Amino acid sequence: MDLRKTTEDLVKFRTETGNAAEIDKCLAYIAASFDGTGAVVKIERFDDASPVIYISNNDSMTQDALVLGHIDVVKAADGMFAPKIEDGRMYGRGTLDMKSFAAVAMNSMHYVLEHKPAVKFGVILSTDEEQGSKSTHAFMARYPELNAGVVLDNDVGGDIGVIINKCKNPVFVRLTAEGVPAHGSTPWDGLDANEMLMRTIAGLRRFYPYFDINSGKPANTWIDTMHAARISGGDVSNIISGRAEALLDIRLTETSTVEDLAKNLREACAPGVSYEIVSASTPVVMSEDNPQILAYKRLAEQVTGRKIVFEQIGGATDARLFAEKGATVIMHSGTGEGMHANGEYVVWQSVEELARIQIEYLKSLANA
Repeated sequence: MDLRKTTEDLVKFRTETGNAAEIDKCLAYIAASFDGTGAVVKIERFDDASPVIYISNNDSMTQDALVLGHIDVVKAADGMFAPKIEDGRMYGRGTLDMKSFAAVAMNSMHYVLEHKPAVKFGVILSTDEEQGSKSTHAFMARYPELNAGVVLDNDVGGDIGVIINKCKNPVFVRLTAEGVPAHGSTPWDGLDANEMLMRTIAGLRRFYPYFDINSGKPANTWIDTMHAARISGGDVSNIISGRAEALLDIRLTETSTVEDLAKNLREACAPGVSYEIVSASTPVVMSEDNPQILAYKRLAEQVTGRKIVFEQIGGATDARLFAEKGATVIMHSGTGEGMHANGEYVVWQSVEELARIQIEYLKSLANA
């Protein structure tokens, strides 16, 4: 498979989340690339979620290794769907997040199909990761028995010299303040829902301190964090707000539980303010001494000729759906910058290196 051409072809599809026509064209392109190879290819469709493509070299629901990724991208100008390479960098929407790495997964599958190492291998590519990964959840609900010994998660773009071994638990909380409206000139006649909300958020800051570019990065970033993703309240400028809402994005480390968060919310909520935990997930924490991760790390160091280090990120990963089943999750991708930005790029050498690492790792599984 021509890795570069495949990546360029994938980038040209305008698969912005929700663009069903372009997503279908891209899925058809991926499926067609496996015509005549003997691959098991399924495009799964759902009533309430976008499609998922599943590719495997076998019919088993228990794989030795799975790659988990996505082909949808965030919105971008027309020019970003015309990929170009300059100074060893491939520019374009999705080059880093994460069509180049989807191409790597396709390349690995083609290798396995052609050379037939004794490894059961699968690839899952969703189409709405940028807006909540509802399709991945729908796919896993349809195939609850699907599992793997190892899940390769390439959706952590940034530095091929880094393996991510910890991801936080993203928890979204809705605060609702119910006040009493009154004219702005007589605040003593009302209860200001906006004020109640602000006092609650201030109370939560005792547990989740505020950070920004002025305060600087804390010495230890593996801590619980909180930001107010959305705040709304009041309709008229001279009327005290009778209702206000806020959506909080809280990231918890593995040492903090949702029950701990609920306790803090109860303590911080001002009278008249209620909370709802809209969604919660599971932190993914992998030991640096995990044998599979160490074996992968050694291969990555051999291929790249550099020391690979472990880091942690505050973001989440869909691979948690397999971590919960006991799978080893290896979070590693290529180098680049500008994810979701106008200048998004991936260092092409890192894509080629990742492709070699992935194949060597699959070969090692076959020989184990």
